[in-house]
Formats: sequence, C-alpha cells, structure tokens
Amino acid sequence: MKKLDKRVAIITGGADGIGKSTVERFAQEGAHVAIWDLNAEKGDTLSKSLNKQGFSVSFQQVNTADFESVKKAAESLFKEKGRIDILINNAGITRDSSLKNMTPESWQQVIDVNLTGVFNCTKVVADYMSEAKFGRIINTSSVVALYGNFGQTNYVATKAAVIGMTKTLARELGRKGVTVNAVAPGFIATEMVAKMPENVLQGMRDKTPVGRLGKPEEIASAYLFLASDEAAFINGAVLSVDGGITI
Repeated sequence: MKKLDKRVAIITGGADGIGKSTVERFAQEGAHVAIWDLNAEKGDTLSKSLNKQGFSVSFQQVNTADFESVKKAAESLFKEKGRIDILINNAGITRDSSLKNMTPESWQQVIDVNLTGVFNCTKVVADYMSEAKFGRIINTSSVVALYGNFGQTNYVATKAAVIGMTKTLARELGRKGVTVNAVAPGFIATEMVAKMPENVLQGMRDKTPVGRLGKPEEIASAYLFLASDEAAFINGAVLSVDGGITI
C-alpha cells in the first residue's frame, strides 16, 4: 500500500522547485494532489503531464495571499473530492536587500506571501480537517529562521514567524486530529539557485558539513514522512533538512 493512498493533498507553490518535486512524490505515493500556484502555464503543464502518466493531479490558480482566492479553491476541491487531508504550505518568495535599501513594498510583498499566505491556507483548510478529525499541515520555514541571514530581514522574519505559528497551531489543532509541523530546508539546488554564480554556490557548499547542496526531492521526502501515518505522533516539530549547516 502506498503511503498516501486515497489522501487529498494541497501543495502551494507546487508548479516548480521544491513544490514540483513534492507534487510528483505525493502523486507517486497515491495521493490526489491539488497544485495551488499563480503560474498557470507551469501548473497546468505539470498536472497534465502527471495525469498522462496515470497519476491524479489537478491545478488551481490560487493567490495564497488573497483569503477569498484560497477559500474558493478549497471549497471547489472539497466539493469535488469530499475531503482535504494534507496541506503543504510551500509557496514563498524573496525580495532581498539590506535594511537600508529595503522598501516598504518589498517588505510587505514577502509578508503577504510567506506569512499571510500560510495563515490564509491554514485558516481555511483546518476547518475541513477538524470536521473530519484528521489532517496533516506542514509549513515551510528555513534554516535562516534559526540563525538569520544578511540582506533577508523580510524573508527571515516570515520564516521565523512560521515556526511560532507551527507550534501554536499544533497546540490548538492537535486534539482535533490535526498535526502541524514545519520543515526548515538549508541550501537546496532548485532551478533558481542553480542560476547563481559558481562562487556563490561553492560558498553554500563550503558552509554545509556534508559538502553539497540539498536536492528538492530530499525536502519532498521530509514532507512525505510528516504527511504519512508514520509521523502520527509528531506534532509541533521543526525538522531541519540542511546537511548539518545549523550545527
């Protein structure tokens, strides 16, 4: 039996990067996966490709920073599938600059997606899960939430806040059969990261005790474990998947 057989999972930011790898892995493990992303071209292409391979995947164009957009998407998914079992709050953006150069707009944009987006999705989906007395919510934090990072005041603030949200929601929802955990990725070799200059990439490798960047599939595996029945007694945890960089 597959680990997520007959589960219905939402993966935000699922059209590319870590989200895409997670969509593929969850589909392979038997879940119906709903991709929530703003990028309609990539999301639609991915869902059609996986459906042709015999998997069950749908795409909904959702702005997670907009509560009504999230609410409508969840209502539509629940109407079609009759359940929502798993939420992976993976969507996130960066608008990096030092505090001196950071604009109020770039601050707010990151807050809206990385923090308010997590609130919106969790607020809406938790009601369905609580009613069913079952749910798995996994939030994406980052190792920078644990030690900070130059030029990322906005991003670090959101990722640190996500950890606090995770622990609070774990207390609130645990008795309703819903666990809430977080994953804190280190430096991961996504397509976006791969475009960085080689000296920057080497600096990332040098900081990581295992001597390499992580793979998107390795974060997807962490999500999978926390979403599975094997992790039923794990609640309020923050799992660092970073090659030991926070040691």
